Amino acid sequence: MKDLRFNSVFDIIGPVMVGPSSSHTAGAARIGKVVRSIFGEEPEKITIDLYESFAKTYRGHGTDVAIVGGLLGMEPDDERLADSLKIAYDKGIKVAFVPKSDKVDHPNTTKITMVKGDRKLTVTGVSIGGGNIQISEINGFKISLSMGTPTYITIHQDVAGMIAKVTDVFSNRDINIGTMTVTRESKGEKAIMIIEVDDRKDHEEILEKLKSLKNMDNVTFFE
Repeated sequence: MKDLRFNSVFDIIGPVMVGPSSSHTAGAARIGKVVRSIFGEEPEKITIDLYESFAKTYRGHGTDVAIVGGLLGMEPDDERLADSLKIAYDKGIKVAFVPKSDKVDHPNTTKITMVKGDRKLTVTGVSIGGGNIQISEINGFKISLSMGTPTYITIHQDVAGMIAKVTDVFSNRDINIGTMTVTRESKGEKAIMIIEVDDRKDHEEILEKLKSLKNMDNVTFFE
């Protein structure tokens, strides 16, 4: 199990946020924002499956507006968060909330499906408290991302040589890759790389280099 690291006092007492609960609002908004970053563009349709505690209290605790706000790119303390459902509606984005009765490993669990045209992404996220989150599944592929270490997420075309090109960017800057997950929608379509590294040095330069690679669509850095 990966150790949780606290980078500031706000990791202990909780983040600045809109809403009554860090788990149900700040964490939910962070999950939404990470999913949006992985998807890389504004969706046409969003389906949000909610489990256990999330399923029971998502309206009263603001989990619904928090997740959608994150999916629209908002931070947990964004004043527009309370209006996120209306903003999504005005943009023509179809949003559906689906409370589930299935038992899961953590009560604050959501599975979010984003669709635009032929593109589809499904991500399962968990709000573990204090605004901290974990990503446990992408497109059915089991992973374990705490978002507590420097992490790069890429969206690219599934073509030969992309993994080698990406790893060369880190190797050339003497940065060690701790874990790397690669998944794809289907052969020759969109693919995702999730790369956790040992330190954040030169991250702006690395971002620009990764974005400049041929067949690369989007790159996001989290720390």
